[in-house]
Amino acid sequence: MISTEQALQTILNSAQDFGVEEIPFIQSVGRILKEDIKADRDFPPFNRVAMDGIAIDYLQFQKGQRTFPIEGIQPAGSEQITLQNSENCIEVMTGAVLPNSTSAVVRYEDVVIENNSARVSIETVCDRQNIHTKGKDGRAGAILIHKNTKISAAEIGVLATVGKATVKVAKQPKVMIVSTGDELVGVAETPLAHQIRRSNVFTLVSLLEKLHIPSETAHITDDKPILKEKIKDYLSTYDVLLFSGAVSKGKFDFLPEVLDELGVEKLFHKVAQRPGKPFWFGATGTLGLNIQNVNLDGEKSADIRSENKNQKNTVVFAFPGNPISTYVNCLAYFYPWYHKSVGLENLIENAILAEDVTFKPNLTYFLQVQLSYRYGHLIATPIKGNGSGDLASLVNADAFIQLSKTEEITFKKGEVFPIIRYR
Repeated sequence: MISTEQALQTILNSAQDFGVEEIPFIQSVGRILKEDIKADRDFPPFNRVAMDGIAIDYLQFQKGQRTFPIEGIQPAGSEQITLQNSENCIEVMTGAVLPNSTSAVVRYEDVVIENNSARVSIETVCDRQNIHTKGKDGRAGAILIHKNTKISAAEIGVLATVGKATVKVAKQPKVMIVSTGDELVGVAETPLAHQIRRSNVFTLVSLLEKLHIPSETAHITDDKPILKEKIKDYLSTYDVLLFSGAVSKGKFDFLPEVLDELGVEKLFHKVAQRPGKPFWFGATGTLGLNIQNVNLDGEKSADIRSENKNQKNTVVFAFPGNPISTYVNCLAYFYPWYHKSVGLENLIENAILAEDVTFKPNLTYFLQVQLSYRYGHLIATPIKGNGSGDLASLVNADAFIQLSKTEEITFKKGEVFPIIRYR
């Protein structure tokens, strides 16, 4: 059994680049940018009017002039016109190019227009006021969005502005999510007294959708030959396999044995944590061999290692079947693996424990908490659940607080610990 820190580092060592694809920019929200986005021209590309009003020659106002005959109008989207008489003004609209020979814009709220003349009703006007100067936001060739940025609506606007109809993003891994067990039935079915509906697989689908990763799902009964046949096919097809169940010590928990027989390099099985202790992780192909070389267990035969070299690189996350175990392991391990694979930094958030927590096993404890803010500080209040099978308790919490493995059994109110937020 290894520590959570060792487990996470082993998983991060298995991160891999899935390549780059070019997609329509409007479909790129949530994806990871894989090119620098540069300004194709100055931004803004001209001296841009920032307020509806009148454009004047500031020097005339400075000399004391307050009433300006209206010489013309400069709408947004029209070619630039020129103020012919410096004692006149031109009406301008927001977004329009600033007329030649003008140097300040006075908004309509600060002028009175009568008889085709505009009288400025305020005492102070500044040179270049209400003008968005050409190139102020960025010069042509300047990087506006850096590579490895997660694209949001803000980036979409910039992409459109610079004419990036298509954009290069990190390819998403091809993922299969598998549930196992004869006790599971479909969501639309009415379970018998000894059965339950499949839920973990759909939780995982939703957690991956949050990362904009599409996935496929399958269910396999507790039949070792069928399990082996199906998994063999998945290993040759998918980049990632996510399992829920069949990794503990039950007589029908065939998954570790099947994965071993299929040549998947076991990188660890069991982590010193609660919930999710029976977590199994491995990989195939050169990926599995390279990581295994760091911590070789000596049990794999040379012929299986040779065979692995010809396999597709596939990582296998086999989570325990209890709902909370599946949930927290996906957040604590799959998410950081994905972030590293696509070039995102895995940010750590901390919160203050709101009350004392007593936990006797010498394991890392992922405790469900509700989050709130108090005087600008993030506070984590533990909630009471009924163990790792209490799926409904997830609804009452916002995050897991990670209480590290320690000889101490009490974690004190007011101490700061990392959290894994899911709301």
